[in-house]
Amino acid sequence: MNKTVKIIVGIVLLILLIWVIKYFKDSNSASVEEFKTEKPFYSSINTKVVATGKLNPEEEIELKPQISGIVDEIMVEEGDIVEKGDLIAKIRVVPNEQSLVSASSRINTAQLSYNNSKTLFDRNKSLFEKGVISKQDFENSELSLNQALESLNQAKNDYQIIKKGSLSGGSSANTNIIAQIAGTILEIPVREGDQVIESNNFNDGTTIATVADMNKMIFEGKVDEAEVGKLEEGKGIKVVLGALNEKEFPAKLTFVAPKGVEENGAVQFTIKADVEVERSTKIRAGYSANAEIEMESKDSVLVIKESLLQFNRITEKPFVEIKKADNTFEEKYVELGISDGINIEILEGVKEEDEIKVWNKASDENNENGRNR
Repeated sequence: MNKTVKIIVGIVLLILLIWVIKYFKDSNSASVEEFKTEKPFYSSINTKVVATGKLNPEEEIELKPQISGIVDEIMVEEGDIVEKGDLIAKIRVVPNEQSLVSASSRINTAQLSYNNSKTLFDRNKSLFEKGVISKQDFENSELSLNQALESLNQAKNDYQIIKKGSLSGGSSANTNIIAQIAGTILEIPVREGDQVIESNNFNDGTTIATVADMNKMIFEGKVDEAEVGKLEEGKGIKVVLGALNEKEFPAKLTFVAPKGVEENGAVQFTIKADVEVERSTKIRAGYSANAEIEMESKDSVLVIKESLLQFNRITEKPFVEIKKADNTFEEKYVELGISDGINIEILEGVKEEDEIKVWNKASDENNENGRNR
């Protein structure tokens, strides 16, 4: 019996020994993790600033009436192409009763003044002919008569304009709104029958239509304060329109704002650029666009992928891990050049033949073993 127990205990201990050996073996093999490596390579790097914005016409004119009234007829539609001087709309004048009464009163006052000046002139003319008064007194009365006549005519003209909208118009006269530039009708915010207000020193007036030359477009966007110092007016850039399948248009940077505006905690500066648009291209005002401004470029420089970089948590200096002959890795600090966001130039610290650890990605074989376990 004792012999049997000893055999069983021996078998159990042997099994435990085998299990312990296998456990430590698996643990040791799992702790040795193999990483992928990548080598530096020579490439060209172009750094650029990307500004988001919109494409708008350089010339955009709002047509406004010079007299209040009602839109009687609109001659064009949105999207129509017009020439300078084309008739856009007609405004029917609806006279204000109070203004008419005031204008009529001014006519009566001017008429009384004229009648009085005429009487004085006739009297002085007779006295001058008899030699009673001097020539200067006679000429003064003649001047007063002419001034009174001018005031009377002006009062009559004002009354005519208020009542009919023009000096020559009839009872249903219209004020014509004409295009001031050749271009495309972008917007007609009013409809026939709408009341409109004249444009003057105290009121912007009602916009009848907006006309723009779509062959002269400008890009207007914003860039961050960290990049605005690198921009130069007159520099050639590219404007990309997403609405036209990422089509690129050459442009010229014409304006960089001297003052920034804070937006969402970041200071943004407005930039503008003249865009060269082909006449055959159908551009619409307000298209979203991106401006790509090339800042610096280098050809055939030693680069690595920017994702290979690591940073010391204390000094924040960049480094990479280089594979040694015994398959271990050694940290090496590097000096960096320009970057395009994917690749970064290496000035010092890495050679072309070095194998750099892809620190965030283990080898496929190691990953496969991990999944199997």
